[in-house]
Amino acid sequence: QTTATILEKSEVCRDVPVQCDSRIRERKYGVAEGKPLSQLRNLAQAAGEHCPAFTPVGGETLEQVKLRAKDFFEFLCQLVLADTRQKTEGPTGTPENGRAGAALPLGGSGEGGAPPLDAHILVVSHGAYMRSWLGYLVKDLHCALPPALSRSELSAVSPNTGISHFVVGLDSGTPGAKPTVQCLCIHLHDHLAGVADA
Repeated sequence: QTTATILEKSEVCRDVPVQCDSRIRERKYGVAEGKPLSQLRNLAQAAGEHCPAFTPVGGETLEQVKLRAKDFFEFLCQLVLADTRQKTEGPTGTPENGRAGAALPLGGSGEGGAPPLDAHILVVSHGAYMRSWLGYLVKDLHCALPPALSRSELSAVSPNTGISHFVVGLDSGTPGAKPTVQCLCIHLHDHLAGVADA
C-alpha cells in the first residue's frame, strides 16, 4: 500500500512495475505478533532480556532478519550486474567496448567509454527490518555514513515513511568483490512536516 501511494504521487515512475519479495517483510514476532510494543517489552523483561535483542517464542532472531537482508541485498546487486551485462555485451559475450569490466558506481558514469551501472531501486519495508539491513550495510560492508550521524540515529527504528538513501558501487570485473556503500541520509521524515494527523 505504501509503495502504491508513492508511485501514485510520483511524476516520473508512476508505471514502474512493483515486485513483492518475502525477504523484505517485517521481523516475525511470534507470540507477540500484532501486540503493542509494551507487551513485547513485558515479555522481554519477564525473560530477563531487553528489546530489540529479545526473541519471543516463534519469532525471528535479529541474526535471522539480518541474513534475509543480506540475501536480498546480494540479490539486488546480482540483478543489476546481470541487467548491465545483458545491455553491454555484444553477440560474442564480451563487452562491446572490449573492456573486461570496471568498478562503476550505480548512477555514476563509467570511465573510458564503459557504460555505467545505472539503477534506481526503491525498497519499501518496515522499521525493524530496515534497522537490520542498515546494520548489515554498516558492520559487514563498512558503509560510509554521513559525518553528522549520531549513534542513536544509527540504531533507531525508522519512523513511518522515513527515507534512507544509499549509493552502491559494484565491481563488475571482479567476481566476489564486495560492493561499496555510501549512506547519503537515513530516516528522513521532513516530508511529513505540516501533514495533519488525519
